[in-house]
Amino acid sequence: MRKTVLGLALAAACIALGAAAFAAEPADLAETLRLALMLGCADANWTPAQMAAQVPGAISARRESIPPRGPPSGTKWTFALSNGGQVLLESYMRGGRILTLLAEYDEPRPRGPRPLLAAVAGDGCFLASVRRLIYDESGHAVAVELLDARMEPTGRRELLDADPPSGRDPGGVTVAQVDTGVNYLLPEVAAHLARDAAGRPLGYDYWEMDARPFDRHPIASPFFPERHGTKTASVLLREAPQTRLIPYRYPRPDMSRFAALVDDAAAKGAAILMLSLGSEDREEWQGFAAAARRHPEMLIVVSAGNDGRDLDQKPVFPAALELANKITVTSADPATGRPARDANWGARAVDLAVPGENIRVINYTGEEERVSGSSYAAPRVAALAARLLLAHPGWHAPELEAAIFARAKAVMVDGKPLLRHGAILNPLTP
Repeated sequence: MRKTVLGLALAAACIALGAAAFAAEPADLAETLRLALMLGCADANWTPAQMAAQVPGAISARRESIPPRGPPSGTKWTFALSNGGQVLLESYMRGGRILTLLAEYDEPRPRGPRPLLAAVAGDGCFLASVRRLIYDESGHAVAVELLDARMEPTGRRELLDADPPSGRDPGGVTVAQVDTGVNYLLPEVAAHLARDAAGRPLGYDYWEMDARPFDRHPIASPFFPERHGTKTASVLLREAPQTRLIPYRYPRPDMSRFAALVDDAAAKGAAILMLSLGSEDREEWQGFAAAARRHPEMLIVVSAGNDGRDLDQKPVFPAALELANKITVTSADPATGRPARDANWGARAVDLAVPGENIRVINYTGEEERVSGSSYAAPRVAALAARLLLAHPGWHAPELEAAIFARAKAVMVDGKPLLRHGAILNPLTP
């Protein structure tokens, strides 16, 4: 009974949205979202037809399981609405108890429904967050507006895109970063951006194909985008402050664009290219591999990933690609040099381990936080390479690799190496 009452309380807050959010929509739309949330909180074991009958405006309902990525099990309901929009309802449970509930309204558009509003409830079905997407005139999502428990604007927004600021080229060693983009509005990042003669940053967004590689990864949810690139960039810039940064947002919709990305980085003078991302699909990295081989002078530093597995046996890419100018880096236990918990390893596929646990970073908002993983070990090696290149301007990938690998000490288990070259416990040592 308590769960149902809480669900009703949550849903009551949702109807407060009223005409403010749906002024141009049918009057019963707020009620539709409200009842969808009630259904999720009540966790009724109904058929799709019964579920659709409970939601005004719904003409059908479809249920599917969300593939598990851990202990919680997930269920997703999709309600098609008579106005051409839809309501999505996702619930995650453990032991019969709701952990998270997400209700999303997608408004009707000529090319299909697009996300507009989301309400999230946590343990006990208490309303935790309400967010609305803001679109520009071209239909491009530019911000997330934060709403209160009554679903009224709080005056706070999180940017999803922005024009990069102008400025002066900082000079230094040119490093290309491929990630989810960076928040170049932060002074700590903007001061390091590589720029052309007119002061325009040289970075590019190969996801949306424009000159705004702003930090965001909306695949999990457009309302709660992941912000990864600013954090990895902050490690590089702190440990190699004379870096001239070219940020790239990786081409998630079309990975074949990676070839053009690498060629562009080389054309703009990048001596080092770093990536803290990967996948199990070798085929989608073939364009990247071909371009990397076209530029043997450019050192490529990639993260090994955090799946807790031997990449010699079960590879991920680009970490396991055979490229002469690539260094694959995993996160090390700072005491032993062995791969940290969940960090990948491989006597052939993984070259180095450096400490990547409890690393201090600057996040998307400009605040400091602590993070762990191979994603943060890779920029430490890229920073080491940048410092070496600053001291030896004539060096290229072969010389940089030789100097870096010479610093590594073997990491053995039962007389067998875990890593191709070993561990560098302090990459900041001169």
